[in-house]
Amino acid sequence: MLLLPAAALCCLCSGLVAMAAQLIQDDLTLTRRVGESASFSCRQTDKCGSNYVYWYQKKETETFRVILDINRSDGNIDSDYNHPQKDDFSAVKKQNGCELKIKEVKLQHSASYYCSCGISGFHRNWFFIFGSGTKLYVTDEQVVKPMVSVYPAASTVHLEGKSSLLCLASAMFPPLVRFSWKRQKEDERLEDVDPAEGEQLEIREPGRSASIWLIHQQQDGTYKYSCYVQHEGGTVEAQTQQGDEGWMTVFSTDSASCGDAGKHL
Repeated sequence: MLLLPAAALCCLCSGLVAMAAQLIQDDLTLTRRVGESASFSCRQTDKCGSNYVYWYQKKETETFRVILDINRSDGNIDSDYNHPQKDDFSAVKKQNGCELKIKEVKLQHSASYYCSCGISGFHRNWFFIFGSGTKLYVTDEQVVKPMVSVYPAASTVHLEGKSSLLCLASAMFPPLVRFSWKRQKEDERLEDVDPAEGEQLEIREPGRSASIWLIHQQQDGTYKYSCYVQHEGGTVEAQTQQGDEGWMTVFSTDSASCGDAGKHL
């Protein structure tokens, strides 16, 4: 039996609390021209342990910087964080969420934006949870949906009872995508892939991104695996089928097109 010291147990429990909770930012990217408006959403703020939701700006070569906070109970805003562009931003309260808004986008607004709030952990220690972030591109370039394909990774040879798929997304703008995998057995519903049944590795390089799904060899029949690529231009699905003869025909279909933040804790 493994016995953990009290301090280690405290850290473990607190870490698990932070991992179990996360704010949701649905938009991976936003592309806007100068002068247009932009709005960044943040959901599931009912997980917050306090009333205050913070919005951060993160530029490529800079650290996280607090823009403002909003009280999720009454919608009051505090922008007293000395952010150089604070007058360009506002926020509104939504049902179980909030939004950060820019009325007129400028080139200097190009950055990633994150929402965050504090939660109470083990022994009432406070931790911050974050959304996944939304990156704002200020450009005249058009949004282009990715080209997506699924291939056997390296070969169709099964090593140590495992096989693998490579999902490749390329030729898109903005260049950021989010991968997910689903599977379907013949005459059954499409379902999310259980992470325990495989391993996923993501590779990103200029112009393309890839997800490699290493599948533990199935013993109970044939599955069709689908790779879903979320992009600002829409979600693209690519799927392939595994049978007794290995990976078969591939085809693609489109679906619908911490700083000053602790002062309120």
